[in-house]
Amino acid sequence: MLSPAAGRKGPPQPALYCGKRKNRVFRTGGVKMFVGQQLKWHAIHQPDHIITSYRGKKTTYAQFYRQSVNVAAFFQKKGYNKGDMIALFLHNSDALLIAYYACQLGGFTAMPVNTKLAPPEVQYIFQHSEAKALIYDSRLLHILHEIPREFHQFQDRLVVGGEDTFRAVAGENTDAFMTPQIEADDTAVVFYTSGTTGRPKGVMLSAANVRAAAQIWSEAMDLSREDRVHIVTPLFHCAACHVFSIPSIYRGGTMIIEEQFSPEKTLETMEKEKVTVFFGVPAMYSILLNAPKMAQVDLSYLRLFCYGASPMPYERVRQLKTRFPKVKVQNLYGQTENAPAASTLTDRFALEKAGSVGKALPQTEIQVVDAGGSPVPAGEVGEIIVKGPQVMKGYLKNEEETRRVLQNGWLYSGDLGRFDEAGFLYLVDRKKDMLIRGGENVYPVEVEEVLYEMPEILEAAVVGIPHEIYGEVPKAYIVVKKGETLTEEKVLAHCSGKLAKYKWPAEMEFLQALPRNASGKVLKHVLRKQLSGV
Repeated sequence: MLSPAAGRKGPPQPALYCGKRKNRVFRTGGVKMFVGQQLKWHAIHQPDHIITSYRGKKTTYAQFYRQSVNVAAFFQKKGYNKGDMIALFLHNSDALLIAYYACQLGGFTAMPVNTKLAPPEVQYIFQHSEAKALIYDSRLLHILHEIPREFHQFQDRLVVGGEDTFRAVAGENTDAFMTPQIEADDTAVVFYTSGTTGRPKGVMLSAANVRAAAQIWSEAMDLSREDRVHIVTPLFHCAACHVFSIPSIYRGGTMIIEEQFSPEKTLETMEKEKVTVFFGVPAMYSILLNAPKMAQVDLSYLRLFCYGASPMPYERVRQLKTRFPKVKVQNLYGQTENAPAASTLTDRFALEKAGSVGKALPQTEIQVVDAGGSPVPAGEVGEIIVKGPQVMKGYLKNEEETRRVLQNGWLYSGDLGRFDEAGFLYLVDRKKDMLIRGGENVYPVEVEEVLYEMPEILEAAVVGIPHEIYGEVPKAYIVVKKGETLTEEKVLAHCSGKLAKYKWPAEMEFLQALPRNASGKVLKHVLRKQLSGV
């Protein structure tokens, strides 16, 4: 058996993975372990190592594992079976991850739910998923009280905060837990994503998908047990969950969890907790670089800035590299359907290939194809398709859409891109009508459907417009019915309670008519050209 690297403290560990960093040896319980089993392995071999720091509270691997087991045992005693779905309606916290791992250990399906959604959006997810239990944050009761039928449909409900029945269950120290047999194709987690049809789709990721994501991304970021990964983006999204939290735990590292991004507090936390890895969307880096606090904090422990959701402008990357010359800058590209990363632009090419989303991750293949599915030459634009062990098993209760996007093992992303001669991938456009506001996907059709509920509106079209901080924001073009009057304030009041706030139109323009082609289809590209002045 190989011993740990010189000077590296840690328990004897049976499986070896050699990392890229000098004198670093990373060990895991074995490449065939699913993430719940991997947590147990670390709890045995490094029980006192810190797994999470949340609101100043440090939790060790042994404590975290025991709490996850207790929660899993609670649901087993209640009669829950493998595959039963448990909704996690929680803000960022250690509780969310404990609940997630309780599902992985017990063989249940975790379903994190976006806490920014409006009540009707949450209502649909609860109805469609038929989740049997709910673990929720007491601060979200105002949303749940607006959908009482769905709230009370759950067989069991545990609350974090307030009565805190979740913490009570997690602290029970039961010996009644029965370890189930986890299979590769078991549905480990479902993430709901906004749909092009206006209805969210439940992306089903298997135990093998989640394991592959942990292995692939922990290798790409060169994570180790010494890393202290800062989580400020929402854990109900696949990116924060499967690109940072789960890979960090897979390698035995520590996560610093904040409920939300706040530049001053985030910088203070980075200094206090000696953060080594930080992830944010490009908008966050813009805010941090301009924060007065930036010049006052010691961030000397940082080794990696990672970002996703959209490419970062060259100037922004240059500012980061100038301000932090020893910190690597790395991009990721993907979608929830590939758990959620397919390619990465490493630090070596961060400036030279700024604007690119890099090359395929380990174990992953990417092609750019024409309408017939054949690869196109470098420089030509086509649809980006992805193959790899992290690609989803399908959409929940939606076989038709699953067959459409999964063909012969390839995931058809709906994004248009091109390769350059060196094999670097560039995004050109989105085949599907979507914009990304500060890391949150917004489908215009979803906003348009809400606008059409207003009796004053004859026509509506929503497109993305550039924004210095958020990258893109929605703009609504509205045609009012003859004899009616409408104000922006009234439109926003209508959107309130029906759409998450990040989906509300940031700008509106009232027109006499929308541009259409001969068949009557709205020409959104004409509206975009008007915005750009072309």
